[in-house]
Amino acid sequence: MASRTATKDIITLRGSAAIVSEFFGYAANSILYNRGVYPEESFGKVKKYGLPMLLTQDEGVKSFIANLTAQLSEWLEGGKLQRVVLVIMSKATNEVLERWNFSIETDGEVVEKGVSREKSDKEIMREIQAIMRQIASSITYLPCIDEPCVFDVLAYTDTDVAVPFTWTESDPKLIANPQMVKLHSFDTKVRLSH
Repeated sequence: MASRTATKDIITLRGSAAIVSEFFGYAANSILYNRGVYPEESFGKVKKYGLPMLLTQDEGVKSFIANLTAQLSEWLEGGKLQRVVLVIMSKATNEVLERWNFSIETDGEVVEKGVSREKSDKEIMREIQAIMRQIASSITYLPCIDEPCVFDVLAYTDTDVAVPFTWTESDPKLIANPQMVKLHSFDTKVRLSH
């Protein structure tokens, strides 16, 4: 009789940082597409997290998001990132129209001692799918944006973090009297969550 061994997926900090930063890239693309920041025809379909997703085909935006997710991953691995905010602003006035806030919780024990946590890829994918669906469905409640827009990304890091020269300090780009919608979260078991 053959014996069966139970296998467990171990999520490392590096793996979790990659998952979270990749997720942010897909979430940003989803928001940019669904909020009409870029024309529909500038996006192409892919399948990710078991869902049909749309990714920008604009080389400038692709490069910006790739550089962004690489930097976020580096800060995540060091436990130096607390929050990432995608901001949609009026192109004409720079008025902030929307803020998409992604909070990060980092498990200090994982960062400091390299402790691993157990969680299956399947569980993480289910949680990410739920968030992506919730982003898509929450967009139906938002008013249409009927003016040309631009976006920016704010990263809230520890004060001692080295900031690349391509990043600049910014105000928080807040909205007066905002209406807020709370989305689900996901946890890689190293406490990097949305």
